[in-house]
Amino acid sequence: MTKQDLNDLRNVFETELDKHIRLLQTPIEMLKPMIYSLKGGGKRLRPLLLLAILNAESEKHMKKGATTAVALEFIHTYSLIHDDLPAMDNDDLRRGQPTAHIKFDEATAILAGDALLTDAFCLISDDSKLKSKQKVKIISLLSSAAGSHGMVAGQLGDMQAENKEITLEELNQIHEFKTGKLFTFATQAAAIIGEFTPEVEELLVNFGETFGVLYQIHNDLLDVIDDSSLSGKGHSSDEFNKKSTYPNLLGLEESKEVLGQEREKAEKIIEKITKLSGTDYSILNKFLSFTDID
Repeated sequence: MTKQDLNDLRNVFETELDKHIRLLQTPIEMLKPMIYSLKGGGKRLRPLLLLAILNAESEKHMKKGATTAVALEFIHTYSLIHDDLPAMDNDDLRRGQPTAHIKFDEATAILAGDALLTDAFCLISDDSKLKSKQKVKIISLLSSAAGSHGMVAGQLGDMQAENKEITLEELNQIHEFKTGKLFTFATQAAAIIGEFTPEVEELLVNFGETFGVLYQIHNDLLDVIDDSSLSGKGHSSDEFNKKSTYPNLLGLEESKEVLGQEREKAEKIIEKITKLSGTDYSILNKFLSFTDID
């Protein structure tokens, strides 16, 4: 495997995901919506970010993080299932396919999300490739990133900001929690698994935070300027739901300018990580390509 090939890393991840799905001791009626949601496509950016950082060091490092990467995708998938529910965003499509509550039913979708959330922590606690202290730290970080002062807090803030004017600072905080926390977890978990220096870990965390903002601005722009075949959801879904977004707050052109500024910031962080660690982290630039706007 080359250190710069995200396609190879994705294949590694999908193989690891399939392995863990086969190991689930789950009633078939529960397993169906879980697999449907897990295997419904998506870019896998969060787990790939974790794996790419470790693979920049060595393939051995990367393999140690494979189970944590799957756990992270479990958490992300659960959040999407719940985001799509009628009581939240009420979306009929996810990645171009019927959402879980449309494909099955609302109660089944809720329970599938609950199962994925809970099973994620079991995956990490049972991971024989990690030291006990690494497991404890990773579980602590993931529960914080996903919980009431992380992603869930961001989801609540996102809903409360509907149909009202908020400040740019408030919008940044919402997306720092809703989107950024899991990206930051991916970078910090990689540092823990790879036993990186505190200085490198701090820079990786900065990259995760910056990429989270960058990715959210990109998604907000995509909802305005792209069609549903690219976004995987209905066109202008955020506008329909009266969401607070960067284009709504700043306008289209200024949002694009901020996107460029955040991208430059991320590029500089990558250069600092490479210089400080002595390891080529240019693979992180490939993640920035996912924020391109034509």
